[in-house]
Amino acid sequence: MNEKNGTLTLLHDLIDKAIKAGADAADAVFVEGVSLSLTQRLGEREHLERSEGADLGLRVFVGSRQAIVSSSDTSETALDELVDRAVAMARSVPEDSYCGLADPEQLAGDFPDLEVCDDAEPDSDILSERAARAEEAALGVSGVTNSEGAEAGWSRNNIAMVSSNGFAKTRSGSSHSISVSVVAGENAGMERDYDYATAVYGDDLPSPEEIGLSAGEKAVGRLNPQKAQSAEVPVVYDPRVANSLLGHLAGAINGNSVTRGTTFLKDKIEEKIFPDSVTIVDDPLRRRGLRSKCFDGEGVGTKRMDIIENGVLKTWILDLRSARQLGLKTTGHAARGTSSPPSPSSTNLYLEAGEVTPKALMADIKEGFYITELMGFGVNGITGDYSRGASGFWIENGELAYPVTEVTIAGNLTDMFRKLTAADDLVFRYGTNAPTIRIEGMTVAGS
Repeated sequence: MNEKNGTLTLLHDLIDKAIKAGADAADAVFVEGVSLSLTQRLGEREHLERSEGADLGLRVFVGSRQAIVSSSDTSETALDELVDRAVAMARSVPEDSYCGLADPEQLAGDFPDLEVCDDAEPDSDILSERAARAEEAALGVSGVTNSEGAEAGWSRNNIAMVSSNGFAKTRSGSSHSISVSVVAGENAGMERDYDYATAVYGDDLPSPEEIGLSAGEKAVGRLNPQKAQSAEVPVVYDPRVANSLLGHLAGAINGNSVTRGTTFLKDKIEEKIFPDSVTIVDDPLRRRGLRSKCFDGEGVGTKRMDIIENGVLKTWILDLRSARQLGLKTTGHAARGTSSPPSPSSTNLYLEAGEVTPKALMADIKEGFYITELMGFGVNGITGDYSRGASGFWIENGELAYPVTEVTIAGNLTDMFRKLTAADDLVFRYGTNAPTIRIEGMTVAGS
């Protein structure tokens, strides 16, 4: 019996125990992971860590009551105690008419190979080389004076899920990463910046030199910052921070927020909230995507969806419970751990590329602000009011003129979405991705 079949058998036995103990239905998930990370600073290795762990979660239903318990102990005695505790808890909690497993016809039936697991585990020498090359390239940039360190990492996780509705499946995923942070300038004039990259396969990572060179140039570019004057101007988001706007959208259309009425988009389904040129996609089936999966945390099949189509909000992000509350069908976006119930979450979310280059996007801006870093989280999900600290570069006559810091940008997400224009430089580097984005008429508060 192979390891995956052994894990599925373990979960099948656990479900059987729960049903015999009085549960009407149950599901169980087993998550095991391993990770390796190495950090170095100024050419010296500082830290090497390997960690391994496994955890099991059991969810049982007694009528319309549910309870979830978890354990890292898979011994027979521990599992018997886990079942007894779960069933006892389910009998004592309040009823929830919206909880429950998926119907058999909702379960995933197709399991394409999404290439989300790199079977090659790098050894510490490979990680050391990646970190060293990234840091060396960053320190080689003229004006860089110190290093805060470089890190290379790798991880792999295996997930198995079994439900009393007939679902039983495993999936695996991996991740390789490189990051480096350096300092430019001296004394009171020092500035820091960083760059990083993550990919499912090590071969898909940018070269360490590319990451290091980018980090060094970003740090040097921030030297001698000025304070911007307060004004209402066009704001341009670098791709590194542009994806944060999609994060705010994802939170606003999350089924939990919609069912509670705690979102500024609660009445906007099938309404235009972006310009016609904007399409935003969630694609859990993207090959080698960092968040790809062919079934969600409830065993439901996943599919590519246009969240925003030609500016129109087409769907919420739903799991079974939020869908039932809204009288809709799940969109297959349930995510879960071992100690909490499923909840909606986006997967590979991205804003499709526009038709103009970033340079053309800025060409007609006489005065504006180009953002490379955001600080704080002053976003009100109920009203859409938006206020965050930022740094970047002041734009004059379509060009980046000088670095600026200690700036606050403010607006309202409803207005910001409506005034958004995307450039053509979309690159898939993160779980959520966006090209360079321009937003008209935001308030920039400086000195």
